Amino acid sequence: MPARELTLTVPAEDAGKRLDAWLAAHPETELTRSAVQQLAEQGQIVRNGKPAKKNEKLKDGDEIRVQIPEPQTLDVIPQEIPLEIVYEDAELLVVNKPKGMVVHPAPGHPDGTLVNALLYHCAGELSGINGVIRPGIVHRIDRDTSGLLIVAKTDRAHLGLAEQIAVHSFTREYEAVCCGRFKEESGTVHAPIGRDPRDRQKMCVIATNSKDAVTHYTVLTQYEKYAHIRCKLETGRTHQIRVHMKHIGHPVYGDAVYGKAEKGVQGQCLHAKKIGFVHPVTGEYLEFDSPLPAYFAEILRKLT
Repeated sequence: MPARELTLTVPAEDAGKRLDAWLAAHPETELTRSAVQQLAEQGQIVRNGKPAKKNEKLKDGDEIRVQIPEPQTLDVIPQEIPLEIVYEDAELLVVNKPKGMVVHPAPGHPDGTLVNALLYHCAGELSGINGVIRPGIVHRIDRDTSGLLIVAKTDRAHLGLAEQIAVHSFTREYEAVCCGRFKEESGTVHAPIGRDPRDRQKMCVIATNSKDAVTHYTVLTQYEKYAHIRCKLETGRTHQIRVHMKHIGHPVYGDAVYGKAEKGVQGQCLHAKKIGFVHPVTGEYLEFDSPLPAYFAEILRKLT
């Protein structure tokens, strides 16, 4: 997609809306809200001739000019890595990610990631919005979390899926093994999550500089010292289940970051089991369920 410049006029019915929300919803921009915010920070959005801030309230007749740069290509090599494709069409695909696979290349993990595999599988036909060609990644799960992940092939699919994530309309269910005995068979953790001020690599429940987070849980089986639980997410914050379970005194089994490492177990016992969403192009509701992987089933076997 080449660089673009848009000049838009705010209609009377949109007066009072936030700049970033209005631009993200405008059909001509093809940008997510986070991308709009980044452009505003870079001075690429001008309102009535002056640089605009992302949270400005719009007025009737405002002229908004947006400079959208050409997407930068990530220096990522396509690699022929086996993928378990649960669903695929021309707009998107659903992948069952194995435990231990990193989603995006990062320091220490330059290749062998899900993105490397997707670039090979899709022959480069993946969405490239937000100013950087981030091959199709709409949402993420941690390296040591297994399970279902949606990938966008087209920009329109990416935008439609991102909008559903923003309003928390996805169906997302996880299963986990957690430490300790639960007093209640089910419950809800409603606690804001933000960066841990003492360790920026971690998240924590914190009142300041945080975002609202809600996790509903149900105990499926209570063992002597552990429990097999199901979690339904209303929000999708970084490390949400791991942080919330630690917060209530039941860290996820094997989670060395928020609990403790377990001998012979690589990372947390957490699986993204079910995902449901409205197809961003056809409007059809799709839902997929992933069986518990071998590592998870083996941990349950040892607990019985």
